[in-house]
Amino acid sequence: MAYLLQHLLTESAARYPDKQAVRFEGQGLTYQELDHLSNQLAQALHTAGVQRGDRVAIFVNKSLASLIAIFGILKAGGIYVPLDPNAPAKRLAYITRNCHIRVVITSTHKLSTLAEFFTNGTPLDHIVLTDEGAELPDAFPASVHWTAWKQVLAGENTPLEQNPAIETDLAYILYTSGSTGDPKGVMIAHRTIFTFINWCLDTCHITHEDRVTSHAPLHFDLSTFDIFVTIKAGGTIVLIPEKTSVFPINLVKLLQNEQITVTYMVPSILSLMVNYGKLKQHDLSKIRLVLFAGEVFPIKYLRQLVEAIPQAAYYNLYGPTETNVCTYYKVQAEDLASERTEPVPIGKACENMEVFAVSDDGKRVTEPGVEGELWARGSCVAQGYWGDPEKTSKVFVRNHLQSHFDEIAYRTGDLVVLAEDRQNWIFVGRRDHMIKSRGYRIELGEVEAALYGNSHIKEAAVIDIPDDLIGNRLKAFVVLHEANGFSVGDLKTYCSQKLPNYMVPESFEILDELPKTSTGKVNRPLLASL
Repeated sequence: MAYLLQHLLTESAARYPDKQAVRFEGQGLTYQELDHLSNQLAQALHTAGVQRGDRVAIFVNKSLASLIAIFGILKAGGIYVPLDPNAPAKRLAYITRNCHIRVVITSTHKLSTLAEFFTNGTPLDHIVLTDEGAELPDAFPASVHWTAWKQVLAGENTPLEQNPAIETDLAYILYTSGSTGDPKGVMIAHRTIFTFINWCLDTCHITHEDRVTSHAPLHFDLSTFDIFVTIKAGGTIVLIPEKTSVFPINLVKLLQNEQITVTYMVPSILSLMVNYGKLKQHDLSKIRLVLFAGEVFPIKYLRQLVEAIPQAAYYNLYGPTETNVCTYYKVQAEDLASERTEPVPIGKACENMEVFAVSDDGKRVTEPGVEGELWARGSCVAQGYWGDPEKTSKVFVRNHLQSHFDEIAYRTGDLVVLAEDRQNWIFVGRRDHMIKSRGYRIELGEVEAALYGNSHIKEAAVIDIPDDLIGNRLKAFVVLHEANGFSVGDLKTYCSQKLPNYMVPESFEILDELPKTSTGKVNRPLLASL
């Protein structure tokens, strides 16, 4: 029998049936309860017509239901596709069309947004509610079927008899920012994510005694560590409510009160905790491991974090969604010297993975200080972008350095240099216009494409402004067709309707024209100086 992600839950449920698997806002589910509830959801999905390989959307805010949804979909043989619960309906409707999602798992308070999917075009025809909703509003087409949560609970809590999935089948699809204005779906197979899970267990020594935060939303690949590594170890996942992150001191209180031992967050959140969380006024002595990824961690804030929580080990993890984590670096005392200003390295390749840098002339970088683009190879590499062979072929390429057989490697687009120790890689920057903000990967082209969708806008350019707290802030410059009262406030409102919150520029400037280079391209360096 193939070893799949859902088997992590069934095995831990057999070992630790009465232990809490997940907690959220004072409530929790034991491993046995999570196992049984996900079995019942799998049965309901099967009744709704979900077959092996079908994509099923999860459209709920972080909650106990979100964990049930993940394992219920996997047990039904499906592929889970998390939708950003705060993104505009138009963007999410596109995702449902792109990978032809028929079934969505959602909650009653998301139904008004879900109804907008149908005005934008969607193949959805079955809704499974995770709470006690009465009936679907009239805004939904009559052809849409639905399953109430009480119907799920009335079903059998035994596993489906048939689950023909194998380890090379897809487990989930995560949609990331796309340069053409449409998000792209990164396909991850069971075997691919197991490469990461096994490495984490061996390196981080996660056990059934650990209490692990789950801060990242489901559509962010950091969530896979929180969920699958913890479940495999038999530990307890502590889901962090979305509103808690807005107030760093409340987040610090949660770490204290839940006696967290392991936490994995983006540096911008950790930096906010350092600045506003009053770390030294709280008891964080249980924390033994702090992992961070998604963006560069300003060394001054990392230094202060280590001073406040000195007993913990700190790891910088690196990797795009297309590889999950592929390199790591354990922070050393000498990295935190007061005179240091540069960030810590992104480190060396994780076990059963290989990374290497390719210079502009196509050769492998072997000497320290020589700049090249980082490539990754091995079972950690994703299966490409759903339904988009053209984009896939641009970055999932034949490894020309492998002369013995054809092999696909992933071009990260990140520029690196080899450290003097010849073991660790140092991040230099991006080859293209992709940036990181608050841990999210953002294609500036997608934000510009959204702006160009407004009939008032003649030209648009978006730049990133480095920021110690969140990595980068977005600033948009626009040229209007005519001055007809369309204001900066109107621009912000428009973007909030078209883009997720983390992609909405923080500031806008209206210009008479965009500065251009001699070749006619937008002069971005000049814009950055304005």
